[in-house]
Amino acid sequence: MYKKLSNSFKKELRKKAYSLKPFVIVGQHGLTEAVIAEINVALKAHELIKVRLREADKNKRSKQFMEIKKQLSAEIIHKIGFIIVLYRPNLESL
Repeated sequence: MYKKLSNSFKKELRKKAYSLKPFVIVGQHGLTEAVIAEINVALKAHELIKVRLREADKNKRSKQFMEIKKQLSAEIIHKIGFIIVLYRPNLESL
């Protein structure tokens, strides 16, 4: 889909993401199709977003992060605790 991101570009994206608030919060029902669709809409509109997962188990949370990445072809820029920063360039604007 797109080239692998360089470390310097990821660093710049992390700087930009620092001030962002989470666009999507994954609640008690977990990662549903509706949640995936909402994350997809947010990525199309903004390219760089934060997502918060309310899963207490670290392993389950990590699996959910990977599932989001896989389903939406997004790049994980940063993850810490319950927050993940995702980036997917909007190919329509290129």
